[in-house]
Amino acid sequence: MLLTPALVALTLRDVQDDGPEPRWTPLSEVELDDLVDRLEQEAGSDPIWVFAYGSLIWSPEFEATARERATAYGWHRSFSLKIERWRATSEQPGLMMALERGGRCDGVLLRLSDERRRKDLRVLVAREIRYREVADMVRWVQVQTHEGTRRALTFWASTRRSGLTQPLPMESTATLIASACGQGGSCAEYLHKTIIDLEAEGIRDRNLWRLQALVAERIKAQQTN
Repeated sequence: MLLTPALVALTLRDVQDDGPEPRWTPLSEVELDDLVDRLEQEAGSDPIWVFAYGSLIWSPEFEATARERATAYGWHRSFSLKIERWRATSEQPGLMMALERGGRCDGVLLRLSDERRRKDLRVLVAREIRYREVADMVRWVQVQTHEGTRRALTFWASTRRSGLTQPLPMESTATLIASACGQGGSCAEYLHKTIIDLEAEGIRDRNLWRLQALVAERIKAQQTN
């Protein structure tokens, strides 16, 4: 991989917490509970599986009681959500990964504990969905596993009507990822960790491999300017 740990380290900086994402409304505790209630009701008595395709693979925030490979057909990974916080700033915006329509996405299914279902689900939703405007981006998707079709919860699945995500040309995406860093780390670090963990699961995303090579080039070019 051309995007080496040494290159990733060059993108990391100390950045202070500048507060909520601009133009987005933080989700209140009541709204969070309402969202968790809705998801629990939609799950009914069935176990809750979470489809992880990015950071949830290496940092799920809950102890999964089962784990298996899965494929979501009709979706693909895309750095398409522009951000100005966490791994970016308003001065240097970055991109977060979301699921966009079309293609296929290989990932990992994680099962929530039946005993801790409500608690773990609330922690997970609180981490992933912090703003009112993106509440629609948590949704159920059909995934294929070696056991057959499962219904799984996933986060940051783009909706047609939200207008929040916008896939960019890969060259533009690489430029933003190579430069953006916030209090939570850099976008290049996020890309690197995602590829490493996907590879550990036996998953190779060709688009991410192309992207990491472009990001590596951009980081090297920044050092010579």
